[in-house]
Amino acid sequence: MTAATERSALICIDALNAAQQPRCSPLYSVMSMANTLESSRQAWVIRGQSRSRRVVSWPTWFARNTGEKPMLYLHTAASSAQLRALSGETRQRGILCNDSATLPSPSLPLWLAGNPQCTPYDPASGAETRAIVLAGLQTLYVEGKPGFFYLALHDQHDGPGLSPQDRDDALKGMYRVRRSYTSELRVRLLGAGRAFEEVVHAARLLELDWNIEAQLWSCPSYTQLAREAQAAQRWNRLHPLAPKRSCHLRDCLGGNAAPVIAVTGYPQPIVDQLAAHVDARFVPLGAGSVEASAPSRYWIATLALKALADDGCIEAEHVETALHRYHLK
Repeated sequence: MTAATERSALICIDALNAAQQPRCSPLYSVMSMANTLESSRQAWVIRGQSRSRRVVSWPTWFARNTGEKPMLYLHTAASSAQLRALSGETRQRGILCNDSATLPSPSLPLWLAGNPQCTPYDPASGAETRAIVLAGLQTLYVEGKPGFFYLALHDQHDGPGLSPQDRDDALKGMYRVRRSYTSELRVRLLGAGRAFEEVVHAARLLELDWNIEAQLWSCPSYTQLAREAQAAQRWNRLHPLAPKRSCHLRDCLGGNAAPVIAVTGYPQPIVDQLAAHVDARFVPLGAGSVEASAPSRYWIATLALKALADDGCIEAEHVETALHRYHLK
């Protein structure tokens, strides 16, 4: 990275901050930012497809360029092989935005989670997406850190704006959407990306049908949460005499016994990463957990009831009633 790269990144950040950002989905948020970056002429904005192992549409002018500029790549990749090819062509640099309208193969999220060069995000709203892209420009091209950012995009939930604290917490992996309890029966529902909308609906079912209040958390990156928690755990093991290090996940969920139900549209192993670091009853849910696709609001609500029943907070008969009421058996 050169001083010219840093200057280009700062111009890009200023341009995005100055541009009006209406409430929109993650997909349209990125498209709007891509237009702004193209107008700034300080970034490579590439709109392509990666339908095979070889990125045949890679621009020759980019390959010839010797000075790095911020790069935003809008693409479609449904498998880890396609994304591995794309990240190889980009030398694992840049902000890669994947339009995930096509259901990705199970190998793709696992490859993302296991690649230390990748900082993966699954934003639920346009506001989260904008914060992540700005953080990518700052991290990669101003601070000069290695690796690449990855965003899974969808065109559903738009969501409200973020406070500065929510924005910082979202970049760490999670932030609280609903901030307080008013009832004694409570659960904590975590959701990422497109699945967050079903989590919101599940919270409404719990409140209207069962008088149970759900604390809502949006989790743009389960992998970021797990990596930091694992690093803190390892440091504490190697430094038994030093003060213990915490992590964002424990800071958010610690000191509370309410069950935690974590939901993703990816396969369940993505949320399984958190299990060792949550001290309350933990229920991970993903594609394939209870049905082939991401769990519906009815399964989320029912399994939240099951967690409460397992903790002795409600009678197990409520779970049986929910299974019949929501036509799950």
